[in-house]
Amino acid sequence: MVSLTRDPAADQGLAGLLVLAPDCDPDRVAAAWQRLEASAREAGGEAGDLRDALGVARILADLHLDTESLCAALLHAPVARGMLALQEVARICGPLTARLVDGVVRMDTIRDYATSGADEQHAESLRKMLMAMVEDVRVVLVKLAARLQAMRGLRDRPEAERRQVAEETRAIFAPLANRLGIWQLKWELEDLAFRYLEPDTYQQLARALAERRVDRERHLQAVTATLVQELQGQGLIAEVSSRSKHLYSIWRKMQRKGVGIDEIFDARAVRILVEEVAGCYAALGVVHGLWQHIPREFDDYIANPKQNGYRSLHTAVIGPEGRTLEVQIRTFEMHQRAELGIAAHWRYKEGGRQDQALERKIHWLRQLLEWKDEFAASEEFADHFRVDDSDDRVYVFTPQGRIVDLPNGATPLDFAYHIHTDIGHRCRGAKVDGKIVPLTTALQTGQQVEILTTKQPAPSRDWLNQHLGYLRTSRARSKVRHWFRSQDHDKNIVAGRAVLDRELKRLAAAEIGHERLAQQLKFARPEELYAALGFGDLTTAQVAGAVGALLDKTAPAVKAGGERRRPSTTAGTSSPPVRIHGVGDLLTQIARCCAPVAGDPCIGFITRGRGVTVHRCDCPNILRLDEAKRDRLIEVRWGEEDAAGLAATLSVHAYDRTGLLRDITTVLGNEGVNVVAINSASDRRRHTAAIQIKVEAAGIEQLSRVMARIGALTNVLDVARVS
Repeated sequence: MVSLTRDPAADQGLAGLLVLAPDCDPDRVAAAWQRLEASAREAGGEAGDLRDALGVARILADLHLDTESLCAALLHAPVARGMLALQEVARICGPLTARLVDGVVRMDTIRDYATSGADEQHAESLRKMLMAMVEDVRVVLVKLAARLQAMRGLRDRPEAERRQVAEETRAIFAPLANRLGIWQLKWELEDLAFRYLEPDTYQQLARALAERRVDRERHLQAVTATLVQELQGQGLIAEVSSRSKHLYSIWRKMQRKGVGIDEIFDARAVRILVEEVAGCYAALGVVHGLWQHIPREFDDYIANPKQNGYRSLHTAVIGPEGRTLEVQIRTFEMHQRAELGIAAHWRYKEGGRQDQALERKIHWLRQLLEWKDEFAASEEFADHFRVDDSDDRVYVFTPQGRIVDLPNGATPLDFAYHIHTDIGHRCRGAKVDGKIVPLTTALQTGQQVEILTTKQPAPSRDWLNQHLGYLRTSRARSKVRHWFRSQDHDKNIVAGRAVLDRELKRLAAAEIGHERLAQQLKFARPEELYAALGFGDLTTAQVAGAVGALLDKTAPAVKAGGERRRPSTTAGTSSPPVRIHGVGDLLTQIARCCAPVAGDPCIGFITRGRGVTVHRCDCPNILRLDEAKRDRLIEVRWGEEDAAGLAATLSVHAYDRTGLLRDITTVLGNEGVNVVAINSASDRRRHTAAIQIKVEAAGIEQLSRVMARIGALTNVLDVARVS
């Protein structure tokens, strides 16, 4: 291997790294190291930069991670500093490594918001954001390893920097390692942060323990060997593990219980896992037979589980050499639940609010860390490492760096109402990452959102129309409704009547009348219907549903006489099936003058020699019909098989622009509406466009929704149904 650096210790470290990670591709790791060295040399970097990168890689090698992770550990720093392009990383180490590096660099953006002295809620939001914004858990592991390496070298940094980095570590990164179950990272991150934030307390506690960690761990190894031998002698199949409680954890317990170091009995602890509950109590007998039990230091959480479901036996004894020792005894199933289930250790320790979506992800991540050795192929491993991005929350920043937690699909308007009701009422626009976006834009985790406001509150009733997609949260919608309800009652009635007239005109259903519609919607008077629309308690979608219901029962059946249905064609035009009341079989055809479609209120006119012509009830020719001919009118209604389909012609009037027709057809396609024909004409002098679209919708409600969404498009002036 060629000399890769001016620092011999770093050379030996690379060789040691490859020894630690025998399953990794040595050529790819060496290539990453050579590119790192070249980048450092070009930028005038120090050998210490190389040692830091190597330290991050060695931490990940201790976790038995793969080639891509080690390469990302070596190369993410030069990419973050602009010394190396992601394309170069992909060329040297492959696209997967480049994706990992990109994820780590994007996570670095949280440093702009992880301000000193942030409260616990802010820190919790940052931890959630870190989990939500990555697609591959190895990104989090690389970031944690990089933070640990930075903490190890923090001693020579200025005091202010030490405190800031230590506060970030204790608030965000150590709990994150804890949630992932990477205890060897967690305790060192916590102890190092404790050392820089509370240096005097740290030194006092270290002196009080009067022994080095390595001595405590050597003592625990001897205890473990003794326990294994005694348990086997009793015929118990058990798994015994030990750990030396780190300084920060000891200090936290002293603070929580208000006791001194002499009353902390679990600075050294052993855990015994057995198959059955009976084995737990048998193992307890072995422990108490070996060493003296400390009074009042026994808890039976098997017979009396904690409220969160945690089950285990806890006891404290005076072990070998007179040193206190805590022993936890549980079954493998209890241990699984304690580590991954509803009694997860991190929730008990941190006391945070329960977040089921986040816990599901953490559960999956922990299991993945346990299963990673089972995946032989790198690509298979990568597929399993990718995080499911179907979580139901997004985390975005305010311009001041505060994190806002919103439902998936939330818009800038939801964000505005979350910040403050008045900001929502005065919202007139939004910037996301510095760029102006529509208020219907779905926000993504990690974005910064800025709300543009006016001086006076002026919410729009369109915000309450769910078809238009302005608001995702019911909380925001209720605030808008409350604003309209608090306005002048008479003004709301006027505004509601205008909304109703516009909707009936758009649906070409003006003949229904306000009285009938009010009755259909269970209002005593039309004025109550207007007020409900004006307040925002009633939406245009509900109006469209009521219109559809009224259209279905516009032509009541005649009790006397039979009814027959005779589909026919006239002049090459297909006629939908129509039921004719009171007569036998008759030929039917659709009137060309008003072109009624299935679902429209209609009436039949008996012609001479051409059967029954079907007209809309509001057809001008029918309304102007001579009194002498009115006895030739006959009741008809559409066949039942057409109730599910609705053909209509929409007229769209808009200022002409590039992409207008594409946007309209996109709306129709997203709604699943079939387009039969489109005709458009442009007026170049007025820069306007008139578009007629023949569509087939599932019903009047879908048609109303489509028209509302087309009407919300940029430059669209009016949308109406013409037939």
